[in-house]
Amino acid sequence: MSEDQKKLQDSGPEHEKKPVRRSRSREAAAARRAEKERASSEPAAGAPAGEQGKSDSGFPKKPAGGSREKSRTAWLPALAGFVGVLLCAGIAFYVYAAQAYKTVFFPNTVINGADVSDRTVDEVKAAFSAGADRYRLTVVARDGSGEEITGQDIGLHTVFDGGLEKILEAQNPYRWVFHLRTPRVYQIGTMLKWDEEALAREVNGLECMDESAMVRPRDAYLSDYIEGRGYEVVPEEEGTALKAEAVQTAASAAVRSLDPEISLEELGCYEKPSVRSDDPGLAAERDARNRYVNVTVTYTFGDRTEVLNGSRTHEWLTGTGTDIALDEAQIAEYVSELAKTYNTAYKPRAFKTSYGPTVNVSGSYGWRINQKEEAAQLKGILEAGESVTREPVYSQTAAAHGDADYGNTYAEVNLTAQHLLFYKDGNKILESDFVSGNVSRGHTTPAGLYSLTYKQRDAVLKGEGYASPVKYWMPFNGGIGFHDASWRSSFGGSIYKTGGSHGCVNMPYAAAKELYENVYAGMPVICYNLPGTESKAPTKASGKPPAGGQATQPTKPAAPGGQTAQPNVPATQPNVPATQPNVQPTQPNVQPPAGGQEAQPGDQATQPGGQEAQPGGQPPQPEPTQASGTPGGPEITPVENGTTAAGGGGSGGGYGPAFGSAQSTEGGGPGVS
Repeated sequence: MSEDQKKLQDSGPEHEKKPVRRSRSREAAAARRAEKERASSEPAAGAPAGEQGKSDSGFPKKPAGGSREKSRTAWLPALAGFVGVLLCAGIAFYVYAAQAYKTVFFPNTVINGADVSDRTVDEVKAAFSAGADRYRLTVVARDGSGEEITGQDIGLHTVFDGGLEKILEAQNPYRWVFHLRTPRVYQIGTMLKWDEEALAREVNGLECMDESAMVRPRDAYLSDYIEGRGYEVVPEEEGTALKAEAVQTAASAAVRSLDPEISLEELGCYEKPSVRSDDPGLAAERDARNRYVNVTVTYTFGDRTEVLNGSRTHEWLTGTGTDIALDEAQIAEYVSELAKTYNTAYKPRAFKTSYGPTVNVSGSYGWRINQKEEAAQLKGILEAGESVTREPVYSQTAAAHGDADYGNTYAEVNLTAQHLLFYKDGNKILESDFVSGNVSRGHTTPAGLYSLTYKQRDAVLKGEGYASPVKYWMPFNGGIGFHDASWRSSFGGSIYKTGGSHGCVNMPYAAAKELYENVYAGMPVICYNLPGTESKAPTKASGKPPAGGQATQPTKPAAPGGQTAQPNVPATQPNVPATQPNVQPTQPNVQPPAGGQEAQPGDQATQPGGQEAQPGGQPPQPEPTQASGTPGGPEITPVENGTTAAGGGGSGGGYGPAFGSAQSTEGGGPGVS
C-alpha cells in the first residue's frame, strides 16, 4: 500500500474509527473478567484447607454462572453410553453362545461316563472311536496282581445310531447358561458294542478265576484251650474265592465306561466271611470260658502239692455262648482222684517197730477227704474266678502227712510179744505187758492202724451174765479198747492164747492209768503181729520211737530139728518217717453217755490182793458171742439211748462198747474182759 493510501485510510471519517476501538475495549474487558473469575475459583497457593473457596470476608464464594451444577451431570451421558455398550456386548455374546450350543453339547454334559462338554457330535464320535480302538481293561486281584483284557479280545467297537444327535437336538441353546453348574448325565447303551460271550470267556480265563486255586473264606472262631493262654478268638481268613457273576458285572460296567482299571477287592467281588473277629458273641464266650480256666487251685498235702488249672478244668466246661457251666461229674471225678492219692485210711503203711523190723499196717486211722463237700467247694472257687491255695475238706485227719501219717505220738501194740509201748512227742514214756484176745476161742485182737475213739473213767463193761467195772476205758477199734484188768495177777507171755479177753487189751491198773492220762481222741494205735518177738524185748532203750528205714527180718526161734521157723510176717515196705510235725487230730474227745449204775463193792470181779475171783486161779471161759461180720470180735450191742461211739470202724464192728444197762463187747465174767 502506498503511503497515500495509508494515509487515506487513516484519515477516514471519525465515526468509522470509534466502533473499532469500542469492540477491542469490550473484548479486553471480557478477558479480564474471565481471568478474574478463574482466579477467584482457584484457592490461593498455601491457603488452609478450610479457607479455600472463601472470600476475603470469610464467606464461601459463590460459583459464577452455575458452573458446578454443570460439572456434576457432565459424566452421566458417558456412563449411559458405557452401559449401553456392555449390554449390547453381553447380548451379543449370549446370542453368539446360544448359536454355538446348537452344534456342541452343554457344559457339564456326561455321556457314558465321558465328559463331552463343548464338543460337537463328530468330536465325541471320534473320541469314543479312538478309545474303543486302544482300550485295555486291567483287572486287579486282592493280592495286587493285574491281568488285562483288550478291546480287540472282546470285539469292542463303536456304533452311532443317532443317540448323540438326539441329545444335542434336545438342548435349548438359549438355556445354556443354566447348565453351567448343573450336570447332565446320559447313558446310551448303543454307543459301544462288544461280544458278551467273548468278555465272559476272557473273564473266566483270568488266573484269579481259577477255582482250583481259590481259597474259601473262613469265619472267625473260638480256639480250643491253649496251654497257658486260655481261649482266644482266631481271626477270620478272607481267602481268594471270587463271585463269578459279580466279576462279570464289574467287567461289563468297566467296558461300557471305558474304565482302564477295576479292583475286585473294592468292588466287593470276593466271597466274605460271615463271622469276624470283632463279633461280640465270640468275645463273650471267650471271656466266659477264660473266667474258669484262668483259675489256679493249689492243694497242699504237707510238703506235696497238687495244682489244678485250665489244663484240666477246660475239660469240665459245657455249653456255648455265655451259657458256660461246669460238669459236676468231672469235678467229682477229680476230687475222687485226690482221695485215691492222698487218703491214707485203710491203706498199708510201713511202720518201723521198736523191735527193729518194719511191718505193714493198715486200718481206719489216716487222712480221708470229704469228697462231696470238697467237690462243692471246688465248684464254688472256680465259679468265683479267684485263684487260691488250700487244703481239701477232710472228714478225718491224721497226725502228719506222708506215709508215716501216725506221727510221733502213738501206742505201739505188739500182739505177738504181748507188749505195749507208748510214745509221746517222740519220747517213750510207757512200757507194759498186756493180755489181748483169746486166740483159742476165736477172739484174737485184730492187727491194724486205728485211732483212739475216746476215753472214759469208771465204765462198766457188761455182757451176758456179767458186769465188769473198769476205771479206765479207751476204745480204739469199735468195741475193742484198752482198759485196766485188776482181776488179773499176771500179764504178757502166752496167756492170751487160751486165757485171753474177748478182744480188748487188758492192762495192769497202773499202766492203764498212766496211758489214760496221756492219750487223746484220734491218737494213733498201731497193733501188729511180729513172729519171733514172743520173748524178745524192744531193741530201743533210748526212749525214742524207731527211725524209719528198710524193713528187716526179725530173729526167728529155732524150730525142732534145727530148722529156723518162718514167721508169718506180712510183706513190708520201707518205713517212711513222717515229714510233718505232730498235728493233733481234729476229732473231738467225745465222751459217751454214762449209762447205768456202776457195780457196788462186792460185785467187783477181783478179790483183795489182785487175785482172780475163781478158785485155782483159772478164769472162767464163757461161750464167745461173735459180732456179725466181725471175725474174732465180741457181739456189739448199741446203747439204749441210741448213742454210738465216735470213729471206730475196721474189724472191730460199728457200735462202740456199751455202758451201764447195755451189754459190753467184753463180757464172759471176771478174768476174760
